[in-house]
Amino acid sequence: MKIPLIIRRVVGHSMLPVLPPGTLVWGTRYFKRLKPGNVVVIVHEDKEKIKRIDQIKDNEVFVVGDHPDASTDSRQFGWLDISLVQAKIIWPRAKAL
Repeated sequence: MKIPLIIRRVVGHSMLPVLPPGTLVWGTRYFKRLKPGNVVVIVHEDKEKIKRIDQIKDNEVFVVGDHPDASTDSRQFGWLDISLVQAKIIWPRAKAL
């Protein structure tokens, strides 16, 4: 059984300036829908990463970091299956730049 809420700490600079390193974020594993601008926890290459959804098409998401120079994201590894989204960040509210 999955725990419905997760707490993670931001590591690295990819989500600056909105989510600086060390920021605690809360996410829900149960969400009805995702949309561009949502910040999510994804699994890529067996690592959890916090990224922002830039685009959604069919059953795939294109995720990016807010600080492109410090982010490894879909600009490098391409589109991801939506099933790789582990949680939607619900706190703090991380509005897009």
